Amino acid sequence: MSVHEHRTAIDWAQEIKYLSDVMFPDAEKIILVMDNRNTHKAASLYKAFPPKEARRIIKRLEIHYTPRHGSWLDMAEIELNVMTRQCLSRRIDTIARLKNELSAWETERNRDEAKIRWHFQTGDAREKLISLYPIISSATS
Repeated sequence: MSVHEHRTAIDWAQEIKYLSDVMFPDAEKIILVMDNRNTHKAASLYKAFPPKEARRIIKRLEIHYTPRHGSWLDMAEIELNVMTRQCLSRRIDTIARLKNELSAWETERNRDEAKIRWHFQTGDAREKLISLYPIISSATS
């Protein structure tokens, strides 16, 4: 886990390069599931790196975006909510302290092998996401 003062396109690109080159250097394909934040785009890599380097990284990525109006469905968002409640629900006065707190939280979460209990069922989709489904009217002639 890393902490930055800002959430810029350059910051995101540097994290993706770290993910690609340090965390998963031997992976043929890295599958990312992300929200639709404006910096979470391949174009950010071109802002941060020369074209050849940006293209090298992009070729290894398979990017999937979560629904714009369904972040509560996203397991990553659920985990971020847990982190916010357990770790970030108070004022943390320095970036150094924030890094320490997040590192301790991450270590504990991994040690406990914490899991997300997914309750949303496919059958609930039409009811909960009614605005995302088309209305089909039967025409009689």
